[in-house]
Amino acid sequence: MLESLVADALALVPEETSAGPERVVLGLTGAPAAGKSTLARYLVHAVDEQAGPGTAGYLPMDGFHLSNAQLDRLGRRDRKGAPDTFDAHGYLAMVRRLLAETANPVYVPDYDRRMHEPIAAQHVVEPRTRLVVTEGNYLAGDEEPWAGVRGLLAELWYVETDDQVRERRLHRRQVAGGASADAAQEWVERSDRPNGELVKGLRDNCTRVVRVSGVPRLGSKDRYSAR
Repeated sequence: MLESLVADALALVPEETSAGPERVVLGLTGAPAAGKSTLARYLVHAVDEQAGPGTAGYLPMDGFHLSNAQLDRLGRRDRKGAPDTFDAHGYLAMVRRLLAETANPVYVPDYDRRMHEPIAAQHVVEPRTRLVVTEGNYLAGDEEPWAGVRGLLAELWYVETDDQVRERRLHRRQVAGGASADAAQEWVERSDRPNGELVKGLRDNCTRVVRVSGVPRLGSKDRYSAR
């Protein structure tokens, strides 16, 4: 299955033309901890291995989390991860920019789970990049501005994983971020679970549904290693 997904991603890469590089964006969505970022990083790595370094780039929606300072200002920090706790307009603008701006490097943010903050310019999409893999919870959303994303994507894949597996991952993620076991469980039930149910309701907006397991996590020397 994984090899087939890599082949399908490669098939989306536009041919190079004399007018310069064309670029498309592949979206991955799914409920929290479905494995979107792991799969996205692997696809970028595999496409680069087969089509040449820099062919693929990575755009994580999580880089558009509002900062903790902004969440505190808005009174939304206890709901972090909900649709209105992201700079959705900024994310949509970045997707548009990546499709239009191919003459210079474009720097994109990511999210640091140890610092619990977005980090600017964590990744770069090079001028030669022809496929950008982006992933996030709300790419299939029906509400604006999320609804504007789907029309910019070549395809949108829904990454599906059993809820029990996801919630174990979410609990481990909270504990790794410094929460106690009880606090981690409370967060999963109060925040991650309802966000996941919202995302699951958007499944039919996607091009296809994919279920994968055993996706390799990239090592620290790989281009888009998991932190």
